[in-house]
Amino acid sequence: MVRAAAPVAGASKGKKKASKEVEIPAGPKHKHNLGEESDDDLIDAADAAVGNDDDDIMIDSEAVAEAAATVPEPMDEGLHFAPASAATLAAGSSNKSQLRKIPIPPHRLTPLRRDWAKIYTPLVEQAGLMVRMNLRTKCVEIKSSKHTAEAGVLQKASDFVKAFALGFEADDALALLRLDDLYVDSFEMKDVKTLHGDHLSRAIGRIAGKDGRTRFAIENASRTRIVLADTKIHILGAFQNIRVARDAIVALIMGSPPGKVYAKLRTVSARMRQRA
Repeated sequence: MVRAAAPVAGASKGKKKASKEVEIPAGPKHKHNLGEESDDDLIDAADAAVGNDDDDIMIDSEAVAEAAATVPEPMDEGLHFAPASAATLAAGSSNKSQLRKIPIPPHRLTPLRRDWAKIYTPLVEQAGLMVRMNLRTKCVEIKSSKHTAEAGVLQKASDFVKAFALGFEADDALALLRLDDLYVDSFEMKDVKTLHGDHLSRAIGRIAGKDGRTRFAIENASRTRIVLADTKIHILGAFQNIRVARDAIVALIMGSPPGKVYAKLRTVSARMRQRA
């Protein structure tokens, strides 16, 4: 450190004040131009600014290892559950009763009253369910009981009553309760082609045929059951058979003559018999 004396002149005559010492930081020994500083000079300047305290920045590797060891591992063992058996599912479903409500349209109330014995007998005696007709809400209520053996029989019973409400006969709809691979497919004529007035009436007539012959021919060839409810069409049967019947009905809606549809149905039904 270099000490320099700075004389200060006083305001009064003939008097001088004591010189004041000013500390000036020492620079590098050799003066360099801008951009010509050596690496040693830069390192010395950095050490002077930081203080060269390397010991304070050191990381204790043992402390880091101990901290990592204390982190809990994810417990995957608690997320694995043993598969439930069929007896366990049946016991759980029997303990908690389930309820289904199927609304009945007004035009099906009279057939329901006539065929009520055919509907509730298999549901109560074979499926072990509780059934009643709620006259206030116009709904058929189906409830499971302690005598219900299968877990999915309630859904089958609901599909059975829904099929009857759509217009199928009780004997035909009963197949939904006894067999597993049967379904009900519903669509409207406007989904195929937009028709109005006489064109719509003629399309319905082509599907039904004289005295229902066309509809019976499609049912016998495809092994399905078909219900024509105004512009809505419901088909009951297996998946492959439903597709055959739907293709024939769509062709009739689009305007194909019945004779051409019959020929195609004969070919398809012969092929189905060979596969069976």
